[in-house]
Amino acid sequence: MNALRLLTALLSLPLLGVAQADDMRLPAGAPPAFQSECGACHLAFPPRLLVAEDWRRVMAGLDQHFGDNASLDEPTRRVIEAYLVGNAGKPNKLGPAGPASPGEAPRLTATAWFKRKHHEVSPAYWRHADVRGPANCAACHKQAAAGSYREREIVMPGGRRWQD
Repeated sequence: MNALRLLTALLSLPLLGVAQADDMRLPAGAPPAFQSECGACHLAFPPRLLVAEDWRRVMAGLDQHFGDNASLDEPTRRVIEAYLVGNAGKPNKLGPAGPASPGEAPRLTATAWFKRKHHEVSPAYWRHADVRGPANCAACHKQAAAGSYREREIVMPGGRRWQD
């Protein structure tokens, strides 16, 4: 009986890895300000999409956040930064967020991980009026707000499923 359980567990490991790669639910303990402040303008991105140092750089430059002033009062900024840094991604998985110019925040779309996951996406899709750029995850990942990025849930502009 124990051998059967062990065999079943071993056979499920590759599937578990795939499921975890697509599961980007927000970690427990997300401060309410994270969703209300970050999610007010864009998807409240899962913290593991950037490494800790990149999140620190994002939070240090909120007054020039991709062309907007997203400044927060200092206590709120510290709480959100602690959450992001404490739940950040692993550098060996993500890679750096790309060469940001001075004063520019790191972009999760510039990480090696993001590029590897999206290399098949045509530049025309990023320019599509319903997408408006690679940071608009929810445009194609219809369950992104719930933390699911499974390929079978992707719907491209025009209603085409990714796997069609």
